[in-house]
Amino acid sequence: MKVEALDQFWTDKSRYDLAEKRFYEGTLKVTDRSHYSPLVSEIAKAREHIQNSLEKIGGVSLDNVSSSQLASRVSQLESDNKDLRQLLNAVLKRLDTVESQLKLTNGEVKKPEAPSKKEEKAEEEDDDDVDLFGSDSEDEGEEAARVREERLAAYNAKKSKKPALIAKSNIILDVKPWDDETDLKVMEAEIRKITLDGLLWGASKFVPVAFGIQKLSISCVVEDDKVSIDWLTEEIEKLEDFVQSVDIAAFNKI
Repeated sequence: MKVEALDQFWTDKSRYDLAEKRFYEGTLKVTDRSHYSPLVSEIAKAREHIQNSLEKIGGVSLDNVSSSQLASRVSQLESDNKDLRQLLNAVLKRLDTVESQLKLTNGEVKKPEAPSKKEEKAEEEDDDDVDLFGSDSEDEGEEAARVREERLAAYNAKKSKKPALIAKSNIILDVKPWDDETDLKVMEAEIRKITLDGLLWGASKFVPVAFGIQKLSISCVVEDDKVSIDWLTEEIEKLEDFVQSVDIAAFNKI
């Protein structure tokens, strides 16, 4: 190797590289500390603030407040809360009462006003002015009077021809004999001999009573204005040789 080449060759390069490395490492450490030191300080301050907040209640240190005072304050808060709830309930009840009164007030129905005396008098006068027989004036002529009389006569004749409603009743009588030796057929024949205007005898049958004795059940239709039920029963009871008693089993209006 030539001497000129040896002069250009760096034999201690490794030493210089190591020194450069250490220099830059020291520089970086100083820079990192100066960069992170404010953040660490802020974290420490935040921790201290939180700790102080936890140790104080309402601006008073827990060390300076006894347990009895804390219990007293808690009970006072509970009492105030209870009073507020009672007051709120009273207000709500009052509000419900007011709403119900408003509904009743709005739902009232006005009663219709009674007609005044003047209106009633006017209506009566209007009724008096109505002519039921078709006359237009008070001074009617002979022709109008004749027509009115004819109409009245026709109305009365039509009314007289209409048959009146006759009230009738359907009656069933139970006629009891004296004993089982009484001839019921003869007794029935004697009863049917009782006649009167408005009395119509109907069907009959023999009904067993007891111990071989039978009674006569007979129906009839009577006009209420012409035949009395009391009179009819008395007439049947007059047949003393056959009849012991008479009872009304059924009574229906027709």
